[in-house]
Amino acid sequence: MDWFAHPENTKPLGLLIFFVTFCLIVLWVYGSRKRSEKLEEHKNIPFLDDEDEVKDKSNG
Repeated sequence: MDWFAHPENTKPLGLLIFFVTFCLIVLWVYGSRKRSEKLEEHKNIPFLDDEDEVKDKSNG
């Protein structure tokens, strides 16, 4: 526990925490085909018009 008390150890510890977090996020995003397909469907949402959205809701 004495290792955590030294200020020079905070940079490597922070780097390790952020790297592990980044790896977990990448695995979560690209890990599942279902999730990837869902992300592909949602990528065009900003480009939809309100009329297209109303048509989609009435059809589905």
